Amino acid sequence: MAKTWRVGIIGSTARGNYGHGVDVAFTKIPDVTIVAVADHDDAGRVQAQKRVGAANAYSDYRKMLATKQLDIVAICPRWMDQHHDMIMAAAEAGCHIYMEKPFCPTLKECDEAVRALEMRHLKLGIAHVTQYSPVLDTVLSIIKHGEIGEVLELRGRGKEDRRGGGEDLWVLGSHVMGMMRSIAGGNASSCIATVFNKQAPVTKANVVEGAEGIGLLAGDHLRAQYSFPNGVSGYFASKRGAGGSPTRFGLQVMGSRGIIELQSGYLKPAFILQDSSWSPGRTGKTWKTITSAGIDKAEPRTDGTYEGGHIAAIRDLTDSVEGQRDTRCSAEDSRAIVEMIAAVFESHRIGAEVELPLKTRGNPLSLLT
Repeated sequence: MAKTWRVGIIGSTARGNYGHGVDVAFTKIPDVTIVAVADHDDAGRVQAQKRVGAANAYSDYRKMLATKQLDIVAICPRWMDQHHDMIMAAAEAGCHIYMEKPFCPTLKECDEAVRALEMRHLKLGIAHVTQYSPVLDTVLSIIKHGEIGEVLELRGRGKEDRRGGGEDLWVLGSHVMGMMRSIAGGNASSCIATVFNKQAPVTKANVVEGAEGIGLLAGDHLRAQYSFPNGVSGYFASKRGAGGSPTRFGLQVMGSRGIIELQSGYLKPAFILQDSSWSPGRTGKTWKTITSAGIDKAEPRTDGTYEGGHIAAIRDLTDSVEGQRDTRCSAEDSRAIVEMIAAVFESHRIGAEVELPLKTRGNPLSLLT
């Protein structure tokens, strides 16, 4: 008989809420029973319980974890200042985790979370939904088969809206870092970066408390370069108010014989230009669409929504538990993404290239002079 997964939902009304519909995604999976919800806010808790049809509701998630025997805990709040404590409590209760991104605000907290999960053999999946997209699988196959030649560079940008700079790096750049790691096939080994505020290099005077539980934050413009295995260089930049329409948010994969453009999101099409000049105006070659079925083929799937991405990620989590394998975006992967973000601020702080893993495990901005 198929296993029925007992799930507890943790939300935080007005402090990250339930993320991008993480709670509702669990209601669309047949072999899931939502046992309980937890939310410190009375009205939010009532609404959440009704929304997901949970039999029980708690004001304190720790009491839920102690009272109910759960298989999986959904850590839904978008604000990540609560993530570490919630992960640690879920791990202590012996629960696997699906959670909203980003992972944790500091590498010290990431390290503690990874250790807590590893020592109990627990799995974690996180809502970097592009990592679960069949389109990404197709892109990786296309690259492997040499359709754009040797991968030379990876170029990513955030949305560059009012959050451009440091906040964009955390909130949206985290998706780009995940895509970079997938294409490059491993962790970045070094980073060199500069962070600016009103065109001047950021100093201690520019450090503020970031929105949405990010912690110490600075910068309205930043640029970073990463070194990856096999000599691949990765670049990320974001400047406040510089975003285009349509947005440039995503990743360009620059190969010796062409380019692939990846959008962030689940089942969003990618695009390929099989042109070594990287300039369709010079050769007359045109961009083609990449779907889960391949180049220039119609998309056969119909689950291309953010909720579809959550469902795919939750399925990946349950399959990883049953198959005793890592998830497609594990706790270790999530920590590596945070490490790439922290490296930007650490490189700026010391004014030089930094090696990864970083020696500094706290927020580098707390050490800025």
